[in-house]
Amino acid sequence: PGYGGSQINNPASRTMSAPLDFEDFGVAPLTLSDPDMEVGIEEPERYNEKCGVFGVFNVQKAAHTCYYGMVGLQHRGQEGGGMVAGTWNQNEKAEKTQGDFMLHRGIGLVTDVFSTNDLNNLEGNCAIGHTRYSTAGGKSQLEGFQPFSVKYRLGNLALAHNGNLSNFTELRSFFEQHGVLMQTTVDSELFLHLISHSKRRSQLDQIFDAMSQAEGAFSCIVLTDDFMVAVRDPNGFPPPCLGK
Repeated sequence: PGYGGSQINNPASRTMSAPLDFEDFGVAPLTLSDPDMEVGIEEPERYNEKCGVFGVFNVQKAAHTCYYGMVGLQHRGQEGGGMVAGTWNQNEKAEKTQGDFMLHRGIGLVTDVFSTNDLNNLEGNCAIGHTRYSTAGGKSQLEGFQPFSVKYRLGNLALAHNGNLSNFTELRSFFEQHGVLMQTTVDSELFLHLISHSKRRSQLDQIFDAMSQAEGAFSCIVLTDDFMVAVRDPNGFPPPCLGK
């Protein structure tokens, strides 16, 4: 197409010609047995996007919106997916009732992990999701799948992380020496321990304190009972996008 009806597009006009004999031009043919010839076959470039993270805050049926966001990020990880949902009460004068965040994780594509009932059970107006491409923790160990959701002295805390921590070994060794029980081999878990062990008073300051101790290339979304925080590493290697 695009050749204006030339003979290239007309099958009847195609002719077959004899192959060229390069020896007629004084060029010796090369064969795979020639010792001076190196044949290199490049491997096709593989997708290596390493996880996708998505967050929705103060939106009705947040789990449903987060689900479609995760589908849009499916190319960044196909091994598994997970979502945490909770409710944010915008009325600051209302009595704070901290219910547990709801979590659902599974192996496979987003469309396989979540059914309609799963999404309906993830009630709330806030949600964070994660599509997994494992760089640590194994491909079938569900406890290493994200998001992570815990409850500590200041309330609920959920985290979805993409990237790698270059100081993972030092941080993990520090916590193990101080008696912290590690639940996974995933570097993302260290963010939870950094936050919970921070000496800062407010939850937001604890998160900032934890992120400042992490080194490497990463993006994180942190969900609490009162707010959602998106974080990128200081160099902005995998920058998140903010929409409204």
